[in-house]
Amino acid sequence: MPQLDTSTWLITILSMIMTLFIIFQLKISKFNFPSGPKSKNNKKHQSTNPWETKWTKIYSPHSLSQQS
Repeated sequence: MPQLDTSTWLITILSMIMTLFIIFQLKISKFNFPSGPKSKNNKKHQSTNPWETKWTKIYSPHSLSQQS
């Protein structure tokens, strides 16, 4: 039974990896990526509702003391 010749496998694998790398680089270079994030207007929102300016606490029924 003849043995499998593996002497060319290294060259074949390396050339395949390089070819795939080049193909992916060419594919990626055709995309148009958006530029960096734009700065937003960081003005503080003026609230007109009085409950928006105060802290409020919400009581759930389980936190109330039980009345007998």
